Amino acid sequence: MTREVGRTDDGRWIVVDGRRWRTADPALPDDVRARLLHHLGVARSAVRTGRGDDEAVAAARARVQLAKTGLGERGTPWWEQDDDARRERWEAALRALGG
Repeated sequence: MTREVGRTDDGRWIVVDGRRWRTADPALPDDVRARLLHHLGVARSAVRTGRGDDEAVAAARARVQLAKTGLGERGTPWWEQDDDARRERWEAALRALGG
């Protein structure tokens, strides 16, 4: 299946099959981005493997939310935050995720 993927001119959104998704904060340092993406992948996997265990799935979804917030894909849009708020956002997410 081929998906149509584009990016808005302002760089804030990607468009996949006509649906708009917020991009990650471009100010994220590479090591921070990598750590948050690792946490996101682990949490998504836990959502899949936790099916049938409502508590496990809820905990995994909360971790997905934390990782995506740290990346700037959820919560206050990164383009509305100053540099200090952006840094605090990803540092808080990493602290909550355990590094």
